Amino acid sequence: MSTTQTTLIGRASARARAVLPNRAILTSMGRSPRKDLPAGLTVAIVALPLALGFGVASGAGAEAGLATAVVAGALAALFGGSNLQVSGPTGAMTVVLVPIVHQYGTSGVLTVGLIAGGLLIALALGGAGRFMAYVPAPVVEGFTLGIAGVIGLQQVPAALGVKPGGAENVVVAAGQAGAGFARHPHPAALALALGVAAVMPAGARRRPGIPFSLLAVAAATLVAGLADLDVATIGHLPAGLPLPSLGFLDLGAVPHLLTAALAVAALAALESLMSATAADAMSVSERHDSDRELFGQGVANLVAPLFGGVAATGAIARTAVNVRSGAASRLAALVHAAVLAVTRKDALALRDHPLRRPRHTHAPRRRRPAHLARTPR
Repeated sequence: MSTTQTTLIGRASARARAVLPNRAILTSMGRSPRKDLPAGLTVAIVALPLALGFGVASGAGAEAGLATAVVAGALAALFGGSNLQVSGPTGAMTVVLVPIVHQYGTSGVLTVGLIAGGLLIALALGGAGRFMAYVPAPVVEGFTLGIAGVIGLQQVPAALGVKPGGAENVVVAAGQAGAGFARHPHPAALALALGVAAVMPAGARRRPGIPFSLLAVAAATLVAGLADLDVATIGHLPAGLPLPSLGFLDLGAVPHLLTAALAVAALAALESLMSATAADAMSVSERHDSDRELFGQGVANLVAPLFGGVAATGAIARTAVNVRSGAASRLAALVHAAVLAVTRKDALALRDHPLRRPRHTHAPRRRRPAHLARTPR
């Protein structure tokens, strides 16, 4: 073996060691379990409705959102570069995935996530993490604001109880939904949407420590079930994660999905590093490793599609909850993923318990004919 080859192998080995979790990272997870366990539980409570909602909004389904939160959340926590980052499906990524679902179906979304994961790992090994610091802050703010507007418009048909049309432009789709609602009003769906939207910010303002997002969703679900409202539901969630599979992969479609995969990888890198930087700012002494964070996100996005999960990134809202809940290490993010895994496993059992029982559990008693009725003594 030549000296050049030996040098290249040595550099590659050094880069791999630099992004893989070391002993110090692993041992740090056992130092403060009393802080990490309740923090992870709190984040899971906040993450559950978000995972379901973003899964539905992406077009891949609620089960895909929950699988992403479990698989990507655990792997990104273990291999990532931040001790406080929480990863999963996000609204920004949802905007990118929706047109892919429309054009290539769920299999296309899973393939894009797989390719994006490989690209992120390549970026990490190439040391590209440090270059993300040069992205101007106004670009990030404008991007976030635009994403928020697109997400809001995407939810208009569901909030009005109208089936979405075939328009790919979200403004046109929202306008069509408004016209459909005017022709055939569906007040129950609109009332539930407005109620949840009002309770979440109002409750968070008065009691910041209470997860009003989950409480509002649970209350709306109970009202819809008890009142037998004619509204669309998420539907059945399979119990447990499916076995890993590459059955979705169509090698012939890969060249057509490369552009989308590049966009997903760029978004995952930008949003994850931005979220990790925000976590550093909210903490006292934490500093993330950009290249290791890219590697962790790459592993998460490479593996999540095998279990039916969509592309994931670092989630700034869940990360903020994690930091404010007192998390001290990445054990909190692992606990969050474990709690969501248990929630998914118990989904079938919860489905088998109806919100209300039939009024008559037995056949009504027959009345005695008049000629057989007893006469009073």
